[in-house]
Amino acid sequence: MKLSKLILIAVLAASTAQAQTGTIRRTVIQKADVSVPGREAVVAKVELDPGVAAGRHSHPGDEISYVLEGEGELRIEGEDPRRVKAGESFVIPAGTIHDAINVGTGTMKLVGVYVVEKGKPLATPAK
Repeated sequence: MKLSKLILIAVLAASTAQAQTGTIRRTVIQKADVSVPGREAVVAKVELDPGVAAGRHSHPGDEISYVLEGEGELRIEGEDPRRVKAGESFVIPAGTIHDAINVGTGTMKLVGVYVVEKGKPLATPAK
């Protein structure tokens, strides 16, 4: 089999796998010190493909997010699930376990601002 044909098959297989499973993408836009010692602000663009869940996790600081596009279900531990859509925002306190699921048909896009402890991972999976 020719190399070009093998590459085409690999690319098609990879795109099919991604289309079936979808992804979440977090792109850090900026990090900066804040007025609280030992803390920093992290501004990130977050994108969830249709049907994708972020996965239960927590942050070492507060999350303040604004939904740019799409619609999702926000599941914060100890609260009833709620829908959020473009133009809405939410705040999740430090250490709170939560998840977000894209329930729409297009990519859900958010801007997240995290005021977190320096040197710690931005997100930690929950058990």
